[in-house]
Amino acid sequence: MKSIIVSGFGGQGVLSLGLMLSYAAMKEGLNTSFLPSYGPEMRGGTANCSVVISDSEVASPVISRPDILIAFNRPSLARFLPDVADGGAVFIDACMRDGDNGAYKMIAVPADELCAGNRKGKNIVMLGAVLPYTGLPLWRAEEAVREVFKDKPEYIDANIACLYAGNEFAGRGYGS
Repeated sequence: MKSIIVSGFGGQGVLSLGLMLSYAAMKEGLNTSFLPSYGPEMRGGTANCSVVISDSEVASPVISRPDILIAFNRPSLARFLPDVADGGAVFIDACMRDGDNGAYKMIAVPADELCAGNRKGKNIVMLGAVLPYTGLPLWRAEEAVREVFKDKPEYIDANIACLYAGNEFAGRGYGS
């Protein structure tokens, strides 16, 4: 089982990323839950979601110790970092690089560079980068991106490029 928290400001694609993870898990035949949470101000306010991916039935969508944290801003990192399980992974934008405490792996993804000017694609870059930690295959994530953007087909190719860029970054050992 993998428990994932995605967090950032509204408008950063936090909920879309969580939804795509959940869709990819469903398409892979896994059990999943998706629990969004956002403030009343939405765009610009705080937003987070919890995603659980499992071979067995998901008993609760509530996550107290995530295996994976994807934080798009410093307030989100500060809020959820203390909860990350020992041995977990924390994905942040490289511009937020913070110190490591050794209990988890900090992965700084150069999302601005990898999204090649598609600033709205940073969440899709993160999706590609986190895939190896989830066990989900790239092609299932591509199906999920296509599903989420089916009503906005003009964005699909650019987002697929971001997905592949993030996944290629992961394939290089996370830049190490």
